[in-house]
Amino acid sequence: MIEGLAPAKVNLALAVVGRRADGYHELVSVFARLDLADRMTVEVAGNAPDRLTVAGGGYSPSGLDLVLSAAMLLREHAGRPLPSLVFALEKRIPVAAGLGGGSSDAATALELAAAAWDIDLSAGERLDLAARLGSDVPFFAARTAAALVEGRGERIRALPAPTGGAAALLVTSESGLSTAEVFRVFDDGVAPGAGSPAAATTARELAAALEAGLDADAFAGWAPRLRDANDLWPAAVGLLPELAALRATLEERLRRPVLLSGSGPTLVALYPSLLEAQAGGRQLTELRGARITVTVLGNGQHREAR
Repeated sequence: MIEGLAPAKVNLALAVVGRRADGYHELVSVFARLDLADRMTVEVAGNAPDRLTVAGGGYSPSGLDLVLSAAMLLREHAGRPLPSLVFALEKRIPVAAGLGGGSSDAATALELAAAAWDIDLSAGERLDLAARLGSDVPFFAARTAAALVEGRGERIRALPAPTGGAAALLVTSESGLSTAEVFRVFDDGVAPGAGSPAAATTARELAAALEAGLDADAFAGWAPRLRDANDLWPAAVGLLPELAALRATLEERLRRPVLLSGSGPTLVALYPSLLEAQAGGRQLTELRGARITVTVLGNGQHREAR
């Protein structure tokens, strides 16, 4: 049996800077890996079709497709007969939440399948296959703690995580959001002012600061700028109006800026330590209609085998 972790991510800034001829959007975003992670195992199982079992929470059909598609894609890449695989997935990352759970599961499935079949992928091959699976998958396949992500997600510039144990308090509405629907609303112009240069500037300046070295206190100090550095916020609120009220409640109770991760609906408060994030979480014990998670920014390591 081979076992691995599929970590979540947060978007610390997300700018939509254009739309390509193929329909994908051009993005400039800073991703950070979290210690919050799904757990996956894989075993070789003869000649039956590849299959996946899921426990521990909801799972979207698209996420299911991504895990099995990763095995299918790697089998095609190998160009030779390979035995079937049985994946078992324990879900811990909320689904349709802007945390990249399905994409991370796909990246981990790709890696574990390669190990099970004894296929040695170069870094370039791994990233190419990841890009064919989905826009967020290359970040997870790159095995980096953070990154400046551009294009539709295929251009990755590795960045270090803040030093000193920066943490995040995640509040995920029980109402999920479809990334495709959020971009549809964005494209329809329901999001006034979206796509301004400010978010892209903030993303690039944060990337430079991380590259130069940021401790956890200085990193948390970026939150006021990052709060409004997600071009998808108006579109997400257009689809889920209660998201604006939830953010207002969180900012009143936590007394700090609250960000949107990805296309939402997960809201994020940044802290310089896990203890402070846990204290923040205790202020939300009476909050209804949302899942509360406290985690730390990860170090980029996400695989273990036995």
